Amino acid sequence: MRLSAVVPVLDEEPTLDELYRRLRAVLASLAPDHEIVFVNDGSRDGSLERLRAIASKDAAVVVLDLRRHSGKTAALAAGFAEAKGRVLVTLDSDLQDVPEEIPKLVAQIEQGADFVTGRKRSRRDPWTRRLASRIFNGVVSLLAGTKVRDVNSGLKAMTRDVAAELPLHGEMHRFLPVFAAARGFRVVEVDVAHEPRRHGRSRYGWSRYLAGFLDTATVLLLTRYGTRPLHFFGCFGLLVALAGGGVLAYLGIGWLFGQWIGNRPLLVFGVLCVLLGIQCVFFGLLAELVVVAGRRRDEALVREVIRGKRGT
Repeated sequence: MRLSAVVPVLDEEPTLDELYRRLRAVLASLAPDHEIVFVNDGSRDGSLERLRAIASKDAAVVVLDLRRHSGKTAALAAGFAEAKGRVLVTLDSDLQDVPEEIPKLVAQIEQGADFVTGRKRSRRDPWTRRLASRIFNGVVSLLAGTKVRDVNSGLKAMTRDVAAELPLHGEMHRFLPVFAAARGFRVVEVDVAHEPRRHGRSRYGWSRYLAGFLDTATVLLLTRYGTRPLHFFGCFGLLVALAGGGVLAYLGIGWLFGQWIGNRPLLVFGVLCVLLGIQCVFFGLLAELVVVAGRRRDEALVREVIRGKRGT
């Protein structure tokens, strides 16, 4: 199997027939050997029945029905585990991602990229969602140090090696380009078309983006400090402890000159800062011990092995 499309589905019955026809035509033009893996993520409408009908007429279609609604990340993980393709493509099932743009992504894979993500050329969403997305993408790019401008795009392509190393848990599907880049894979972004939603309603709101900002801290820790957590917690702890020490030194000098400091709130603040800083440093040390105990040596990410030829 050369090419697999993984499509999470949640209450998108009206779009499935058209999505299947368009996606099937695109994949057939790219690779005679292909498959479509639909993952039904606990749909409550007629999506599962529609998918069963599609699969009954096409051997290239695989339908995974999750026991309950588990979220997009879990749906992608299940789809990746089932897919047989050397190249995996993901897209949303609401037809806002345009299937006809998939050849652009696959072409980049054939040219040597490991992970390709689509950047919506003209996003067809309400201005509130566009604004939230722009802020979210800017913060993630700044903190994670990635040049990807549309981190949460649903239209992606990747090699099987990349998919096998992505941490698919929680809500980490938003950060797949960041993780791929952190693992040393070649990440490319291409402009793609975007269509307005025709049916149903968007499930993305400000609460999703707020959760995404909280997840960004997890991404930062996993990608930059996953093997050296003491640097993450220790730097913060030392800064807080130094601030508290400075406050206590200021109060101590005043006490030497006869000032009474026992009833000053600044004293409590200084003591708390010192204690918090010490706790952060010790927490970082414990995390460092956990990391060291979990591996025998530093992990080396090898892209290629080049062996010398024997002389004749």
